[in-house]
Amino acid sequence: MDGCARAVGPCGAYAGVRAELAAIASQQRAAGQDAFQPVIDIFGVPSWAASAPSGCEVPGGSSFAHALRPQALAGYRALIASLIALGAEEGVALRWWSPWNEPNNPSFLSPQRASCAVASPPVSVASYARLAHAMAEELHAAGGERELVLGELQGLTLDSPRTTSIEQFVASMPEAVACLGAVWSVHAYATYGSGAQAAEPVAALQAALDARGGCASQAPIWVTEAGTGAPHAGEPRAHGAAPEREGCEALAGQLQRWQADRRVGAVFQYSFREDPDFQVGLLSAALDHVYPAYALWLRYTQQRLGDSIACPQGRPAPPLRPLHRPRHAPRRLTRDRL
Repeated sequence: MDGCARAVGPCGAYAGVRAELAAIASQQRAAGQDAFQPVIDIFGVPSWAASAPSGCEVPGGSSFAHALRPQALAGYRALIASLIALGAEEGVALRWWSPWNEPNNPSFLSPQRASCAVASPPVSVASYARLAHAMAEELHAAGGERELVLGELQGLTLDSPRTTSIEQFVASMPEAVACLGAVWSVHAYATYGSGAQAAEPVAALQAALDARGGCASQAPIWVTEAGTGAPHAGEPRAHGAAPEREGCEALAGQLQRWQADRRVGAVFQYSFREDPDFQVGLLSAALDHVYPAYALWLRYTQQRLGDSIACPQGRPAPPLRPLHRPRHAPRRLTRDRL
Protein backbone atom coordinates (compact mmCIF):
# COMPACT_ATOMS: atom_id res chain seq x y z
CA MET A 1 0.00 0.00 0.00
CA ASP A 2 1.09 3.60 -0.48
CA GLY A 3 0.51 4.78 3.07
CA CYS A 4 -3.07 6.07 2.67
CA ALA A 5 -3.16 8.79 0.02
CA ARG A 6 0.52 9.70 0.23
CA ALA A 7 0.30 10.70 -3.43
CA VAL A 8 -2.00 13.57 -2.36
CA GLY A 9 -0.16 16.70 -1.19
CA PRO A 10 1.07 18.14 1.05
CA CYS A 11 2.39 14.89 2.56
CA GLY A 12 5.65 13.39 1.36
CA ALA A 13 5.86 10.16 -0.60
CA TYR A 14 5.46 6.84 1.15
CA ALA A 15 8.89 5.42 1.97
CA GLY A 16 7.91 1.82 2.60
CA VAL A 17 7.31 -0.47 5.56
CA ARG A 18 10.81 -0.05 6.97
CA ALA A 19 10.38 3.71 7.25
CA GLU A 20 6.97 3.21 8.85
CA LEU A 21 8.44 0.85 11.44
CA ALA A 22 11.26 3.33 12.10
CA ALA A 23 8.64 6.03 12.78
CA ILE A 24 6.80 3.67 15.14
CA ALA A 25 10.07 2.93 16.96
CA SER A 26 10.62 6.64 17.49
CA GLN A 27 7.14 6.97 19.00
CA GLN A 28 7.80 4.04 21.32
CA ARG A 29 11.05 5.56 22.48
CA ALA A 30 9.25 8.82 23.22
CA ALA A 31 6.09 7.46 24.87
CA GLY A 32 6.86 3.84 25.79
CA GLN A 33 5.85 0.62 24.06
CA ASP A 34 2.59 0.30 26.02
CA ALA A 35 1.45 3.72 24.79
CA PHE A 36 2.05 3.04 21.10
CA GLN A 37 1.63 -0.44 19.63
CA PRO A 38 1.10 -1.43 16.00
CA VAL A 39 -1.36 -4.09 14.87
CA ILE A 40 -0.43 -5.86 11.63
CA ASP A 41 -3.47 -6.49 9.43
CA ILE A 42 -2.76 -8.28 6.13
CA PHE A 43 -4.92 -8.15 3.01
CA GLY A 44 -4.65 -8.10 -0.78
CA VAL A 45 -3.72 -11.06 -2.99
CA PRO A 46 -1.12 -10.79 -5.78
CA SER A 47 -2.31 -12.34 -9.02
CA TRP A 48 0.09 -15.30 -8.80
CA ALA A 49 -1.35 -16.29 -5.40
CA ALA A 50 -5.07 -15.89 -6.19
CA SER A 51 -7.52 -18.72 -6.67
CA ALA A 52 -9.54 -18.86 -9.87
CA PRO A 53 -12.95 -17.16 -9.81
CA SER A 54 -15.63 -19.32 -8.24
CA GLY A 55 -18.90 -19.17 -6.35
CA CYS A 56 -20.85 -15.94 -5.94
CA GLU A 57 -18.25 -13.42 -7.13
CA VAL A 58 -18.80 -9.67 -7.35
CA PRO A 59 -19.18 -8.77 -11.05
CA GLY A 60 -16.01 -7.18 -12.37
CA GLY A 61 -14.01 -8.07 -9.26
CA SER A 62 -10.23 -8.46 -9.44
CA SER A 63 -7.90 -11.15 -8.14
CA PHE A 64 -6.93 -8.74 -5.32
CA ALA A 65 -9.79 -10.12 -3.20
CA HIS A 66 -9.74 -13.74 -4.32
CA ALA A 67 -9.08 -16.40 -1.75
CA LEU A 68 -5.44 -17.43 -1.48
CA ARG A 69 -4.52 -20.62 -3.35
CA PRO A 70 -3.48 -23.36 -0.87
CA GLN A 71 -0.10 -23.51 -2.65
CA ALA A 72 0.41 -19.81 -1.91
CA LEU A 73 0.24 -20.19 1.87
CA ALA A 74 4.03 -20.52 1.89
CA GLY A 75 4.24 -17.00 0.46
CA TYR A 76 1.82 -15.72 3.11
CA ARG A 77 3.97 -17.26 5.83
CA ALA A 78 7.13 -15.81 4.26
CA LEU A 79 5.53 -12.36 4.39
CA ILE A 80 4.84 -12.77 8.10
CA ALA A 81 8.40 -13.94 8.77
CA SER A 82 9.85 -11.02 6.80
CA LEU A 83 7.79 -8.52 8.78
CA ILE A 84 8.93 -10.02 12.08
CA ALA A 85 12.55 -9.78 10.94
CA LEU A 86 12.09 -6.21 9.74
CA GLY A 87 10.49 -5.23 13.03
CA ALA A 88 13.45 -6.71 14.91
CA GLU A 89 15.89 -4.75 12.76
CA GLU A 90 14.05 -1.51 13.50
CA GLY A 91 13.56 -2.30 17.20
CA VAL A 92 9.77 -2.71 17.08
CA ALA A 93 8.20 -5.64 18.91
CA LEU A 94 5.27 -6.67 16.70
CA ARG A 95 2.94 -8.26 19.22
CA TRP A 96 -0.52 -7.99 17.64
CA TRP A 97 -1.43 -9.67 14.34
CA SER A 98 -4.66 -10.08 12.38
CA PRO A 99 -4.78 -12.82 9.69
CA TRP A 100 -6.94 -10.87 7.18
CA ASN A 101 -8.90 -7.67 6.84
CA GLU A 102 -12.72 -7.88 6.70
CA PRO A 103 -12.98 -11.56 5.77
CA ASN A 104 -16.80 -11.26 5.64
CA ASN A 105 -16.60 -8.58 2.92
CA PRO A 106 -16.17 -9.63 -0.76
CA SER A 107 -14.04 -6.53 -1.40
CA PHE A 108 -11.33 -8.24 0.65
CA LEU A 109 -12.17 -11.97 0.50
CA SER A 110 -14.14 -13.45 -2.38
CA PRO A 111 -16.21 -15.47 -2.86
CA GLN A 112 -18.20 -15.31 0.35
CA ARG A 113 -20.61 -18.07 -0.73
CA ALA A 114 -20.54 -20.98 -3.17
CA SER A 115 -23.82 -19.81 -4.73
CA CYS A 116 -25.71 -16.52 -4.76
CA ALA A 117 -28.26 -17.61 -2.19
CA VAL A 118 -28.37 -16.26 1.34
CA ALA A 119 -28.95 -19.82 2.57
CA SER A 120 -25.68 -20.96 0.98
CA PRO A 121 -23.06 -21.57 3.73
CA PRO A 122 -20.16 -19.07 3.69
CA VAL A 123 -17.02 -20.54 2.11
CA SER A 124 -15.06 -17.48 3.21
CA VAL A 125 -14.81 -18.89 6.74
CA ALA A 126 -12.72 -21.84 5.53
CA SER A 127 -10.46 -19.46 3.57
CA TYR A 128 -9.99 -17.34 6.69
CA ALA A 129 -9.35 -20.41 8.84
CA ARG A 130 -6.42 -21.48 6.64
CA LEU A 131 -4.87 -18.04 6.99
CA ALA A 132 -5.39 -17.94 10.75
CA HIS A 133 -3.77 -21.36 11.25
CA ALA A 134 -0.82 -20.40 9.03
CA MET A 135 -0.29 -17.12 10.89
CA ALA A 136 -0.55 -18.75 14.30
CA GLU A 137 2.03 -21.38 13.32
CA GLU A 138 4.43 -18.77 11.93
CA LEU A 139 4.14 -16.57 15.01
CA HIS A 140 4.70 -19.54 17.29
CA ALA A 141 7.79 -20.56 15.31
CA ALA A 142 9.19 -17.03 15.61
CA GLY A 143 8.85 -17.04 19.40
CA GLY A 144 8.38 -14.01 21.57
CA GLU A 145 5.15 -12.41 22.77
CA ARG A 146 2.86 -12.44 19.73
CA GLU A 147 -0.92 -12.71 19.70
CA LEU A 148 -3.71 -13.03 17.15
CA VAL A 149 -6.55 -10.53 16.90
CA LEU A 150 -9.36 -12.59 15.40
CA GLY A 151 -12.18 -11.37 13.20
CA GLU A 152 -11.36 -7.89 11.91
CA LEU A 153 -14.93 -8.10 10.66
CA GLN A 154 -16.84 -5.50 8.72
CA GLY A 155 -19.81 -4.37 10.81
CA LEU A 156 -22.41 -6.30 8.78
CA THR A 157 -25.41 -7.39 10.82
CA LEU A 158 -27.46 -8.85 7.94
CA ASP A 159 -26.62 -11.61 5.45
CA SER A 160 -26.78 -11.13 1.69
CA PRO A 161 -25.82 -13.28 -1.33
CA ARG A 162 -22.32 -11.77 -1.45
CA THR A 163 -21.66 -10.80 2.18
CA THR A 164 -21.64 -12.62 5.50
CA SER A 165 -23.04 -11.19 8.70
CA ILE A 166 -21.04 -11.07 11.89
CA GLU A 167 -23.39 -13.63 13.43
CA GLN A 168 -23.07 -16.16 10.59
CA PHE A 169 -19.32 -15.74 10.22
CA VAL A 170 -18.67 -16.32 13.93
CA ALA A 171 -21.14 -19.22 14.14
CA SER A 172 -19.43 -20.94 11.18
CA MET A 173 -15.92 -20.56 12.61
CA PRO A 174 -14.22 -23.86 13.57
CA GLU A 175 -13.60 -24.08 17.29
CA ALA A 176 -9.89 -24.64 16.69
CA VAL A 177 -9.69 -21.23 14.99
CA ALA A 178 -11.82 -19.51 17.64
CA CYS A 179 -9.25 -20.66 20.20
CA LEU A 180 -6.22 -19.22 18.38
CA GLY A 181 -6.60 -15.72 19.81
CA ALA A 182 -7.90 -14.10 22.97
CA VAL A 183 -9.15 -10.87 21.34
CA TRP A 184 -11.77 -10.35 18.62
CA SER A 185 -12.15 -7.23 16.52
CA VAL A 186 -14.84 -5.47 14.51
CA HIS A 187 -15.21 -2.31 12.42
CA ALA A 188 -17.98 -0.05 13.65
CA TYR A 189 -18.33 3.38 12.08
CA ALA A 190 -20.74 6.02 13.28
CA THR A 191 -23.75 6.29 10.97
CA TYR A 192 -26.58 8.79 11.15
CA GLY A 193 -29.53 10.20 9.26
CA SER A 194 -30.36 8.12 6.19
CA GLY A 195 -27.44 5.79 6.90
CA ALA A 196 -28.30 4.99 10.53
CA GLN A 197 -27.91 1.30 11.32
CA ALA A 198 -30.61 -0.59 13.17
CA ALA A 199 -28.05 -2.82 14.90
CA GLU A 200 -24.78 -2.03 16.64
CA PRO A 201 -21.83 -4.11 15.25
CA VAL A 202 -20.11 -4.34 18.63
CA ALA A 203 -23.24 -5.72 20.29
CA ALA A 204 -23.73 -8.09 17.35
CA LEU A 205 -20.21 -9.46 17.75
CA GLN A 206 -20.63 -9.88 21.51
CA ALA A 207 -23.90 -11.78 21.02
CA ALA A 208 -22.38 -13.98 18.30
CA LEU A 209 -19.35 -14.88 20.40
CA ASP A 210 -21.42 -15.70 23.45
CA ALA A 211 -23.93 -17.73 21.42
CA ARG A 212 -21.25 -20.04 20.06
CA GLY A 213 -19.65 -20.44 23.51
CA GLY A 214 -16.37 -22.24 24.01
CA CYS A 215 -13.19 -20.22 23.60
CA ALA A 216 -15.10 -17.27 22.18
CA SER A 217 -17.52 -16.82 25.05
CA GLN A 218 -17.07 -13.48 26.84
CA ALA A 219 -13.99 -12.69 24.72
CA PRO A 220 -12.77 -9.08 24.84
CA ILE A 221 -13.44 -6.94 21.75
CA TRP A 222 -11.45 -4.24 20.01
CA VAL A 223 -13.09 -1.76 17.66
CA THR A 224 -10.20 -1.60 15.19
CA GLU A 225 -11.87 0.84 12.80
CA ALA A 226 -14.07 3.68 14.02
CA GLY A 227 -14.84 7.19 12.91
CA THR A 228 -17.43 9.33 11.20
CA GLY A 229 -17.92 10.99 7.84
CA ALA A 230 -20.96 10.70 5.59
CA PRO A 231 -24.28 9.25 6.88
CA HIS A 232 -23.18 6.00 5.19
CA ALA A 233 -19.59 5.67 6.44
CA GLY A 234 -16.95 5.76 3.73
CA GLU A 235 -19.00 7.62 1.13
CA PRO A 236 -18.06 11.18 0.08
CA ARG A 237 -18.71 13.63 2.89
CA ALA A 238 -21.52 16.14 2.94
CA HIS A 239 -19.47 19.16 4.01
CA GLY A 240 -20.80 21.86 6.27
CA ALA A 241 -21.20 22.50 9.97
CA ALA A 242 -24.53 20.63 10.34
CA PRO A 243 -23.55 17.21 8.91
CA GLU A 244 -20.11 17.36 10.50
CA ARG A 245 -21.66 17.95 13.91
CA GLU A 246 -24.32 15.28 13.37
CA GLY A 247 -21.62 12.75 12.56
CA CYS A 248 -19.60 13.85 15.58
CA GLU A 249 -22.61 13.36 17.86
CA ALA A 250 -23.21 9.88 16.44
CA LEU A 251 -19.57 8.97 17.16
CA ALA A 252 -19.84 10.44 20.66
CA GLY A 253 -22.81 8.16 21.33
CA GLN A 254 -20.78 5.13 20.27
CA LEU A 255 -17.82 6.11 22.43
CA GLN A 256 -20.12 6.64 25.40
CA ARG A 257 -21.54 3.11 25.03
CA TRP A 258 -18.16 1.50 24.49
CA GLN A 259 -16.61 3.33 27.44
CA ALA A 260 -19.27 1.76 29.68
CA ASP A 261 -18.72 -1.72 28.21
CA ARG A 262 -16.00 -3.63 30.06
CA ARG A 263 -15.52 -6.01 27.12
CA VAL A 264 -14.40 -3.22 24.77
CA GLY A 265 -10.68 -3.00 25.42
CA ALA A 266 -9.54 -0.58 22.69
CA VAL A 267 -11.01 1.73 20.05
CA PHE A 268 -9.08 2.84 16.95
CA GLN A 269 -9.83 5.98 14.95
CA TYR A 270 -9.43 5.28 11.21
CA SER A 271 -7.83 7.44 10.01
CA PHE A 272 -6.18 10.65 11.31
CA ARG A 273 -5.62 12.34 7.93
CA GLU A 274 -8.47 11.91 5.47
CA ASP A 275 -8.12 9.12 2.92
CA PRO A 276 -10.04 10.45 -0.12
CA ASP A 277 -11.17 6.89 -0.89
CA PHE A 278 -12.70 6.40 2.58
CA GLN A 279 -13.62 9.71 4.13
CA VAL A 280 -13.66 9.36 7.91
CA GLY A 281 -10.50 11.28 8.83
CA LEU A 282 -10.04 13.90 11.53
CA LEU A 283 -8.21 16.34 9.24
CA SER A 284 -8.81 16.89 5.54
CA ALA A 285 -6.35 15.31 3.10
CA ALA A 286 -4.91 18.75 2.40
CA LEU A 287 -4.53 19.37 6.16
CA ASP A 288 -6.51 22.60 5.83
CA HIS A 289 -9.67 21.62 7.72
CA VAL A 290 -10.21 20.08 11.16
CA TYR A 291 -13.39 18.05 11.62
CA PRO A 292 -15.29 18.27 14.94
CA ALA A 293 -14.53 14.62 15.67
CA TYR A 294 -10.89 15.59 16.28
CA ALA A 295 -11.75 17.54 19.41
CA LEU A 296 -14.09 14.73 20.47
CA TRP A 297 -11.24 12.19 20.33
CA LEU A 298 -8.99 14.64 22.17
CA ARG A 299 -11.51 14.90 25.00
CA TYR A 300 -12.00 11.13 25.01
CA THR A 301 -8.30 10.39 25.42
CA GLN A 302 -7.88 13.03 28.14
CA GLN A 303 -11.04 12.43 30.10
CA ARG A 304 -11.33 11.20 33.68
CA LEU A 305 -13.56 8.32 34.62
CA GLY A 306 -17.15 9.48 34.86
CA ASP A 307 -16.67 12.44 32.52
CA SER A 308 -19.22 12.76 29.75
CA ILE A 309 -18.18 12.17 26.15
CA ALA A 310 -19.62 14.93 23.99
CA CYS A 311 -18.83 16.91 20.89
CA PRO A 312 -17.36 20.34 21.68
CA GLN A 313 -19.17 23.58 21.07
CA GLY A 314 -17.66 26.17 18.78
CA ARG A 315 -14.42 25.78 16.86
CA PRO A 316 -12.53 22.46 17.17
CA ALA A 317 -9.21 22.28 18.95
CA PRO A 318 -6.05 22.95 16.90
CA PRO A 319 -4.78 19.73 15.28
CA LEU A 320 -1.24 19.65 16.69
CA ARG A 321 -2.00 19.86 20.39
CA PRO A 322 -0.10 17.11 22.29
CA LEU A 323 -2.10 14.20 23.66
CA HIS A 324 -1.52 13.32 27.32
CA ARG A 325 -2.78 9.85 28.08
CA PRO A 326 -4.25 9.31 31.58
CA ARG A 327 -3.32 6.05 33.25
CA HIS A 328 -6.86 4.65 33.14
CA ALA A 329 -7.55 5.34 29.44
CA PRO A 330 -7.57 2.56 26.83
CA ARG A 331 -4.26 2.03 25.10
CA ARG A 332 -3.89 3.83 21.79
CA LEU A 333 -2.80 1.53 19.03
CA THR A 334 -2.18 2.01 15.34
CA ARG A 335 -3.13 -0.36 12.55
CA ASP A 336 -0.64 -1.18 9.84
CA ARG A 337 -2.66 -2.50 6.91
CA LEU A 338 -0.33 -4.38 4.56
